[in-house]
Amino acid sequence: MTTKIHAICDALGNPVEFGITSGQGADITQAEPLLENIDPNAFLADKAYDADRLIDRLIQRGITPVIPPKRNRTTRRKTDFSLYREQNLVERFFNKIEQFRAIATRYDKLKSTFLAAVQFASIIILLN
Repeated sequence: MTTKIHAICDALGNPVEFGITSGQGADITQAEPLLENIDPNAFLADKAYDADRLIDRLIQRGITPVIPPKRNRTTRRKTDFSLYREQNLVERFFNKIEQFRAIATRYDKLKSTFLAAVQFASIIILLN
């Protein structure tokens, strides 16, 4: 069984929201549920999140989408690549969190227990 951890981080790379899904699910399915409780100025994500529905929803909420367009898009959307470079903060967070053996190997059987372990590891990262 594989698992994906979905996270939204602030401008400093600190985690704000988490979600856990099966490894086969698409990343984009968790974008809107994770954004419900927060109101960021911009949403930085990779090409997996390039969908008209999500981008339209972000614009309606006044959130600037900073998502590079997929290669197969007929109409190319402009992307602020200088701001997109900051997306590596999320990748750095995942690198830190996977240093915890229980997170990297996913020993927990229950989703709620695994999510609690991810949250606990995030607290430890924030305190260091």
